[in-house]
Amino acid sequence: MLSLVLPEVSSQWGVFPLHCRKVLYLYFVLKLFFFPASIDARELRFSRSMIFAIEEINNRTDLLPSIKLGYQIYDSCASVPVAVHVAFQLTNGHDLMFYKGVNCSPSGVVMATVGESGSTPSISMSQILASFNIPQVSHYATCACLSDKHLYPNFFRTIPSDQFQADALAKLVKYFGWTWIGAVNSDSDYGNSGMASFLNVALREGICVEYLESFFRTDPSRKIQRVANAIRRSTAMVIVAFIASGDMRVLLEELAQDPPPSRQWIGSESWVTDTFMVKYSFCAGAIGVAIPQSVIPGLSDFLLDLSPSEVAASPLLSEFWEDAFNCSLRKSENTFLRLENPYTETSQLRVTNMVYKAAYAIAHAFHNALCQEKNVTTKCDKLLKLNAKQIYSELKKVNFSQNGYHVSFDANGEPVAAYEVVNWQVTESGSTEVVTVGYYDATLPMGQQFHINRKITWMQGRSQVPVSVCSESCPPGTRKVLQKGKPICCYNCIPCPDGEISNITDSPDCYPCPREFWSNAKKDACLPKPVEFLSFKEILSIILAAFSVSGASLAIITAVVFFRHRTTPIVRANNSELSFLLLFSLTLCFLCSLTFIGAPSEWSCMLRHTAFGITFVLCISCVLGKTIVVLMAFKATLPGHNVMKWFGPPQQRLTVVSFTFIQVIICTVWLVVSPPFPVKNLSTYKEKILLECALGSAVGFWAVLGYIGLLAVFCFVLAVLARKLPDNFNEAKLITFSMLIFCSVWITFIPAYVSSPGKFTVAVEIFAILASSFGLILCIFAPKCFIILFQPEKNTKKHVMNKN
Repeated sequence: MLSLVLPEVSSQWGVFPLHCRKVLYLYFVLKLFFFPASIDARELRFSRSMIFAIEEINNRTDLLPSIKLGYQIYDSCASVPVAVHVAFQLTNGHDLMFYKGVNCSPSGVVMATVGESGSTPSISMSQILASFNIPQVSHYATCACLSDKHLYPNFFRTIPSDQFQADALAKLVKYFGWTWIGAVNSDSDYGNSGMASFLNVALREGICVEYLESFFRTDPSRKIQRVANAIRRSTAMVIVAFIASGDMRVLLEELAQDPPPSRQWIGSESWVTDTFMVKYSFCAGAIGVAIPQSVIPGLSDFLLDLSPSEVAASPLLSEFWEDAFNCSLRKSENTFLRLENPYTETSQLRVTNMVYKAAYAIAHAFHNALCQEKNVTTKCDKLLKLNAKQIYSELKKVNFSQNGYHVSFDANGEPVAAYEVVNWQVTESGSTEVVTVGYYDATLPMGQQFHINRKITWMQGRSQVPVSVCSESCPPGTRKVLQKGKPICCYNCIPCPDGEISNITDSPDCYPCPREFWSNAKKDACLPKPVEFLSFKEILSIILAAFSVSGASLAIITAVVFFRHRTTPIVRANNSELSFLLLFSLTLCFLCSLTFIGAPSEWSCMLRHTAFGITFVLCISCVLGKTIVVLMAFKATLPGHNVMKWFGPPQQRLTVVSFTFIQVIICTVWLVVSPPFPVKNLSTYKEKILLECALGSAVGFWAVLGYIGLLAVFCFVLAVLARKLPDNFNEAKLITFSMLIFCSVWITFIPAYVSSPGKFTVAVEIFAILASSFGLILCIFAPKCFIILFQPEKNTKKHVMNKN
């Protein structure tokens, strides 16, 4: 049989899931059983768009001139078994006649295929078509698995891979600060692969998933209910739905029976732009990524401007007409212009443009294989016999623009990834429409990929971005501690311990401050540690200084009183020279306590300890000299004893100088070998720095104290021995009491000094100096001054010698 038609290459076969029906495939009898289902208006629009593109190509003079493209459209029913059945039909062909002549190619030979819309059917088809090198260009199969050229070498697509979509969705979630989400996906290659890609990116972005549910529209109703109940019970305010459009309808129908609490839906391209879905009001405010909108001139008229007679010529359009208008076509006076459903929705052509691009991509592959540019004219070889492998090779190289939209494929058969960010917004009339609010370009640098240029309406019409976190962000000054058995987004905020800070939100750890710094009250910054020492501005220092000056003044006043009454028996009987020297040394003892107050320096550290040691030895030496004088004086009154000549004033001076000189030598050796020095004590208090004087040589310090103690004990023993000597004004009794106080103070001082912290160590030392000094001056000089000033009648030689 000869074909007398125009030269034609029957090249494009379209496969679309025009019916979403359940299919039972019996492998043993090789027969398909179909269950009734309504036609999918959106998929019908896709198939009609392919027809429009082919007719537009056939009418062009610059693309495949004088060559007509043929097509056939198959319904896969959104079913893998049916898609496989169609794939075998495509590879087998349908023509039962023989072709003769050179101007006709057999119309049943398939050169390329547009479709399928779903990823799982596309996978099944690609595995069959690849065996025959038949290229497959999908407009809507987005599964990232199809990018594997080892498994699917013949597969191309005009829509970006789900890997890009998943990446965009995860970054969209992160962009708005959501870290606690629910996730639902189709239990198919599209949903499982897309959700796996999304979760991988989400994990890197620090996003946690409260629950993960998957289902397929043909699953038992109890499984759909389980998914719906998981959404209703969830605490996550955001739900990421990587679901095919047909599956999403089933889920929303189930949720509509008992609408869940308000949730922010994040949708994949498959359903978020499906205008059929916007009727579910509880999803208002949903956002997602979508294929950019496009304009295809003439397509709207092609789809809508159909008369009943034109519809009647197509069984598919007839079925759709009667289903849409619920009446017989022969009795209908309606037109598609009155219809409002996904087929007539041409204001936002997104995936439709992908079908349009797919048809043109195949046409350009044919053009490159058959035609050549000669002298500004295009000539095509109508007699060239093509095979599918040639078309496959040319498809990899196509690079053109149509209606301002660029079409090319990378090494994986992928286009450049770019999306619009869309939002379901309620209009003033109360209807919901899909509005473009921003863009996402995967080719831009990180952080610049999103661009939101329009106000977003969130769930329940809110204007503020909803919050969806398992735990509120930990403010600076705290650290995150994970809750046992929960994801990393669920944590408690624990305040940083003293001396550690965290200066960022959601810090995983607290970091210690440098040694000379300490954390502030909020634990979000390190401040220099306050420096502490016994300052003159402190109340304790003022009190001690007041006592010190008062003691020195008392010693000076006592000296003045003694000097004015130096000729009286009381003064003369008690060795006035040693008394004045003792008062001088007590004045120095009182005043040396002032060197312990103030910020330590090298000179003050050396001065305070040496001055203290020398003045106290001078003081004790004087007291010791007075005690010896009392003992020697008593011995001198006994018959046959004349010891006073051995302990007169020169010997008394020599004794005081000798004892004091020994202490001077000890202090000198201490200062030369290892003198005291100022130091910053960072260990006693963690939150502040103590400025104190380190002893340098502890042996030197305790040698100074030990020598003072040795003299004090020796003096105390001698005073005890002389306490009962018969004399009204026996100084031995007064010295005994004074040395008892002195020794008690310094014995108590040792444990108090060792255990007192920081500046109180210095205060204890000052207190011991003042207490022992006051003990000496009050016990030795107060009774005498009282008699001199208030009982002058007792200040007589007779009374002193106890002859009354």
